[in-house]
Amino acid sequence: MDVFECVSTLSSIRSYIKKEVPDEVMMEVLEAGRLAPSAHNDQPWQFILVRDKARLSDLKRYCKSGGFISQVDFAVVVVTDPSSKWHEIDSTRAVQNMVLTAWSHKLGSCWIGRLDKTGLMDYLHIPENLNILTVLPFGYFDENLAGGVKYRKGRDEIFHLNTFGNTGKFA
Repeated sequence: MDVFECVSTLSSIRSYIKKEVPDEVMMEVLEAGRLAPSAHNDQPWQFILVRDKARLSDLKRYCKSGGFISQVDFAVVVVTDPSSKWHEIDSTRAVQNMVLTAWSHKLGSCWIGRLDKTGLMDYLHIPENLNILTVLPFGYFDENLAGGVKYRKGRDEIFHLNTFGNTGKFA
Protein backbone atom coordinates (compact mmCIF):
# COMPACT_ATOMS: atom_id res chain seq x y z
CA MET A 1 0.00 0.00 0.00
CA ASP A 2 1.52 3.35 -0.96
CA VAL A 3 1.63 6.32 1.42
CA PHE A 4 -1.33 8.21 -0.05
CA GLU A 5 -3.48 5.09 0.02
CA CYS A 6 -2.58 4.66 3.70
CA VAL A 7 -3.49 8.28 4.42
CA SER A 8 -6.75 8.13 2.48
CA THR A 9 -7.92 4.85 4.04
CA LEU A 10 -6.55 5.18 7.60
CA SER A 11 -9.17 4.69 10.27
CA SER A 12 -8.96 4.70 14.08
CA ILE A 13 -9.48 1.15 15.28
CA ARG A 14 -10.98 0.39 18.69
CA SER A 15 -11.69 -3.34 18.38
CA TYR A 16 -9.10 -6.01 17.68
CA ILE A 17 -8.88 -9.73 16.91
CA LYS A 18 -6.50 -12.19 18.53
CA LYS A 19 -3.69 -12.63 16.04
CA GLU A 20 0.00 -12.32 16.75
CA VAL A 21 1.94 -9.63 14.92
CA PRO A 22 5.24 -10.92 13.52
CA ASP A 23 8.30 -9.52 15.27
CA GLU A 24 9.66 -8.04 12.03
CA VAL A 25 6.43 -6.08 11.46
CA MET A 26 6.42 -4.83 15.06
CA MET A 27 10.05 -3.74 14.71
CA GLU A 28 9.27 -1.97 11.44
CA VAL A 29 6.53 0.00 13.20
CA LEU A 30 8.96 1.04 15.95
CA GLU A 31 11.68 1.83 13.42
CA ALA A 32 9.28 4.10 11.53
CA GLY A 33 8.90 6.14 14.71
CA ARG A 34 12.64 6.27 15.30
CA LEU A 35 13.24 7.53 11.77
CA ALA A 36 10.84 10.48 12.03
CA PRO A 37 12.30 13.92 11.37
CA SER A 38 12.68 16.31 14.29
CA ALA A 39 13.65 19.94 14.86
CA HIS A 40 17.41 20.28 15.26
CA ASN A 41 17.52 16.47 15.02
CA ASP A 42 16.70 16.41 18.77
CA GLN A 43 14.73 13.16 18.49
CA PRO A 44 12.99 13.96 21.82
CA TRP A 45 11.22 10.61 22.11
CA GLN A 46 11.49 7.26 23.81
CA PHE A 47 9.24 4.34 22.95
CA ILE A 48 8.22 1.76 25.54
CA LEU A 49 7.12 -1.44 23.83
CA VAL A 50 4.51 -3.30 25.85
CA ARG A 51 3.97 -6.85 24.65
CA ASP A 52 3.39 -8.76 27.87
CA LYS A 53 -0.33 -9.69 28.01
CA ALA A 54 -0.63 -9.01 31.75
CA ARG A 55 0.90 -5.55 31.30
CA LEU A 56 -1.37 -4.82 28.33
CA SER A 57 -4.32 -5.73 30.53
CA ASP A 58 -2.98 -3.51 33.32
CA LEU A 59 -2.74 -0.58 30.89
CA LYS A 60 -6.56 -0.42 30.82
CA ARG A 61 -6.39 1.12 34.28
CA TYR A 62 -4.40 4.08 32.92
CA CYS A 63 -5.90 4.40 29.43
CA LYS A 64 -9.17 6.09 30.38
CA SER A 65 -10.43 6.30 26.79
CA GLY A 66 -8.82 3.09 25.57
CA GLY A 67 -10.10 0.04 27.37
CA PHE A 68 -9.55 -1.88 24.14
CA ILE A 69 -5.79 -1.76 24.85
CA SER A 70 -6.01 -5.23 26.40
CA GLN A 71 -7.15 -6.71 23.05
CA VAL A 72 -4.01 -5.80 21.09
CA ASP A 73 -0.84 -7.73 20.40
CA PHE A 74 1.39 -4.84 21.45
CA ALA A 75 1.31 -1.20 22.49
CA VAL A 76 3.80 1.63 22.36
CA VAL A 77 3.94 4.26 25.08
CA VAL A 78 5.36 7.41 23.52
CA VAL A 79 7.47 9.35 26.01
CA THR A 80 8.80 12.82 25.22
CA ASP A 81 11.53 15.04 26.60
CA PRO A 82 10.08 18.49 27.42
CA SER A 83 13.58 20.00 27.44
CA SER A 84 13.22 20.00 23.66
CA LYS A 85 11.05 22.95 22.59
CA TRP A 86 9.30 20.92 19.90
CA HIS A 87 8.95 17.61 21.80
CA GLU A 88 5.21 17.23 21.27
CA ILE A 89 5.24 18.18 17.58
CA ASP A 90 8.27 16.03 16.80
CA SER A 91 6.93 13.05 18.71
CA THR A 92 3.56 13.39 17.00
CA ARG A 93 5.42 13.05 13.69
CA ALA A 94 6.93 9.81 15.03
CA VAL A 95 3.44 8.62 16.04
CA GLN A 96 2.07 9.27 12.56
CA ASN A 97 4.99 7.35 11.01
CA MET A 98 4.25 4.37 13.26
CA VAL A 99 0.49 4.44 12.65
CA LEU A 100 0.85 4.69 8.85
CA THR A 101 3.47 1.94 8.77
CA ALA A 102 1.21 -0.27 10.87
CA TRP A 103 -1.74 0.46 8.57
CA SER A 104 0.34 -0.57 5.55
CA HIS A 105 0.64 -4.00 7.24
CA LYS A 106 -3.11 -4.11 7.94
CA LEU A 107 -2.61 -3.31 11.62
CA GLY A 108 -4.96 -0.92 13.34
CA SER A 109 -4.22 1.68 15.97
CA CYS A 110 -5.90 4.55 17.77
CA TRP A 111 -4.37 7.53 19.58
CA ILE A 112 -5.30 7.17 23.24
CA GLY A 113 -5.52 10.68 24.60
CA ARG A 114 -7.23 10.41 27.96
CA LEU A 115 -4.63 8.93 30.28
CA ASP A 116 -3.84 8.74 33.95
CA LYS A 117 -0.34 9.97 33.18
CA THR A 118 0.81 10.12 36.80
CA GLY A 119 -0.23 6.54 37.48
CA LEU A 120 1.17 5.30 34.17
CA MET A 121 4.49 7.04 34.73
CA ASP A 122 4.77 5.32 38.11
CA TYR A 123 3.68 1.92 36.71
CA LEU A 124 6.26 2.07 33.89
CA HIS A 125 9.01 3.71 35.99
CA ILE A 126 9.22 6.77 33.71
CA PRO A 127 11.41 9.55 35.15
CA GLU A 128 9.51 12.65 36.33
CA ASN A 129 11.40 14.95 33.92
CA LEU A 130 9.76 13.21 30.95
CA ASN A 131 6.23 13.36 29.55
CA ILE A 132 3.83 10.76 28.17
CA LEU A 133 2.37 11.92 24.85
CA THR A 134 0.13 8.94 24.13
CA VAL A 135 -0.29 5.20 24.25
CA LEU A 136 -0.70 3.52 20.87
CA PRO A 137 -2.34 0.09 20.64
CA PHE A 138 -1.43 -2.04 17.61
CA GLY A 139 -3.14 -5.16 16.37
CA TYR A 140 -5.06 -6.89 13.64
CA PHE A 141 -8.75 -6.10 13.31
CA ASP A 142 -11.83 -7.16 11.40
CA GLU A 143 -11.42 -5.16 8.20
CA ASN A 144 -15.20 -5.20 7.67
CA LEU A 145 -15.54 -3.00 10.76
CA ALA A 146 -13.03 -0.36 9.62
CA GLY A 147 -14.37 3.02 8.55
CA GLY A 148 -15.39 3.20 4.92
CA VAL A 149 -16.00 6.60 3.44
CA LYS A 150 -14.23 9.45 5.19
CA TYR A 151 -16.42 12.43 5.89
CA ARG A 152 -14.18 15.46 5.54
CA LYS A 153 -14.82 19.09 4.78
CA GLY A 154 -14.74 19.91 1.10
CA ARG A 155 -11.61 21.33 -0.50
CA ASP A 156 -13.42 24.62 -1.10
CA GLU A 157 -13.87 24.94 2.69
CA ILE A 158 -10.20 24.51 3.62
CA PHE A 159 -7.97 25.21 0.60
CA HIS A 160 -6.90 28.82 -0.03
CA LEU A 161 -4.80 30.03 -2.95
CA ASN A 162 -2.00 32.49 -2.14
CA THR A 163 -4.03 34.33 0.53
CA PHE A 164 -6.62 33.33 3.09
CA GLY A 165 -10.13 33.51 1.70
CA ASN A 166 -9.12 33.08 -1.93
CA THR A 167 -10.68 29.80 -2.88
CA GLY A 168 -9.61 30.17 -6.51
CA LYS A 169 -8.89 27.37 -8.93
CA PHE A 170 -6.60 24.56 -7.85
CA ALA A 171 -4.99 22.09 -10.21
